[in-house]
Parts: sequence; C-alpha cells; structure tokens
Amino acid sequence: MNYVITGAAGHISHALTQHLLNAGHSVTVVGRQQKNLQSLTGKGAKAAIGSVEDVSFLKKIFTGADAVYTMSPPNFGAADMKGFIAQTGKNYTEALKAAGVKNVVNLSSVGAHMPTGCGPVSGLYQTEQSLNSLPGVNILHLRPSYFYQNLLANIGLIKQAGIIGGNFSIPDGKFPIVDPSDIATVAADALLKLDFTGTSHRYIAGDEVGTDKIAAVLGKAIGKPDLQWVKFSDEQALAGMLQAGLPQTIAENYVEMGQAMDSGKMFEEYRKQVVKLGKVKLEDFAKEFASAYKAS
Repeated sequence: MNYVITGAAGHISHALTQHLLNAGHSVTVVGRQQKNLQSLTGKGAKAAIGSVEDVSFLKKIFTGADAVYTMSPPNFGAADMKGFIAQTGKNYTEALKAAGVKNVVNLSSVGAHMPTGCGPVSGLYQTEQSLNSLPGVNILHLRPSYFYQNLLANIGLIKQAGIIGGNFSIPDGKFPIVDPSDIATVAADALLKLDFTGTSHRYIAGDEVGTDKIAAVLGKAIGKPDLQWVKFSDEQALAGMLQAGLPQTIAENYVEMGQAMDSGKMFEEYRKQVVKLGKVKLEDFAKEFASAYKAS
C-alpha cells in the first residue's frame, strides 16, 4: 500500500509512520523541513517538503496514494486560528479530489461536533464538513480527547504559584484524556485495515479522570502531594496566557475551549459513545510530567 502522512514531524504522525513502515508499506511523509523528517527517511520513508497551504503541492503528493492521513498543523502566527484550520481543510479537500484519493483518515478532536464555541476545535468542525463533501471517498475522522501533554504548560504555574489549573473544572471520571501514542495506534489500525466506509468518526481516550485527580496524581509525582487544581475566571486565564506570551487571538481561542470543557458541551457527544480506552493512563503520564518538571 502507498500511504501519505501529513505533519510527519509531529508526535502522532511520526509514530503512525513508524507503524506503517514496520508493516512493510510505502510511506511518503510531508513536512516543512527535511531535517525534521530524517529519523523517518532513515527508516525508509520518502520525504515530501512543502506546505499544507500549497494546494498544487498537495495535489502532486497525494496522487497515487491508496490512503492519506490529514491533520492541521499548529500555526500560532495565524491572525484567525479557526480560519486557518478551516482553510487547511479546504486545501486538503481540493487536493484529495483532484488526486482521486479514496481513503482518508483525518485527525480531528473531541468537540468537533460544535460549529462554534469550542475555540480552535470549531475550525476542525469546518474541516470535517469540508472533507465530508467529497463524493465516493471513505473518510474516518479521529476525535481524540484532551492531550496529556497540554498539562505540561502548567509547570511554570506550579513552580511560581504552587497551583495547577485553568478556566475549567471537571468532576472525576468525566474528563477524557489521551496520549499521542494511543492516537497513532488507532490511526495505524484504521489505515492498515481500511475497514471504514462512507463518512464516520471515532473517539479516542486513554483515561477518564477529573481535574482534582490530575492535581493529586501530578502533585504526588513531583513531590507536592498537596497540589490543588484551581479554577480561574476567564479573565484570569486570558491574562495568564497573554503573560506567558501567547498572541491575543490564540489565547482567546483557548479560553473559549476551556469554557466548552467546563460546561461539558465539548464532551457531550463523546459521552454518548462506548469508547475503548487506550494504554496510557494518568499515572503513566505523571512520570513524563515529573521528568519535564525536574528539567525545567
């Protein structure tokens, strides 16, 4: 099989590519810089250097692929974060149609059922809708939950103020969270089997926890057993992100996503599904968090 994997310098795409290479398939990895793909090209992947903003490039790279994995790379310099994500989806849609690709696994997110009110994830809603317009193409949208690694952004707050938090607070067992390795495993399984038809979505989580439990488990791992999760106001959260150096529009999007998490709207469709949890649990991630905390 001939696969094309976008965003191959990222954690999910990198691990996904390794799964496909290990299975003996031909894989073309897409990225902006050759040096970031060397660990994969050294294992047999073919590199395609270019931008997802270049539709002509995408058409060329997608031609001849049996299946394509699409994702919207982060762009913290975008004036309109949702708009950039939505436009990337349109670029993929145009290129996939022109190239005649029949199978697509797209990285979306929990909350992508929300057209508005979910920060950057509402841009992924638009991407899903765009891809779904492709006639005769099998499309599987992966909707992973909140990434463990997002919690690493709290290290500075813990060291400076002795707390962890955000503009959301979620009860125990109601907060799905996941590691990129579990997402890559699901993506690889889908691409290897190609057993999805029409347009569909699949939720992915590794554990279901709560914000108080996150504080307790991470606190124990770093030697701060009394660490508490603090729910900030939207204004406090915005000010903190701006102080940390995030651009205004990006910070506003993340505040909006926090609102969707706090209200439960972001997870309402997830909770209607029966989701088989992955391998990486909160206690496993706590080891990674402790290492990053020590090194910072």
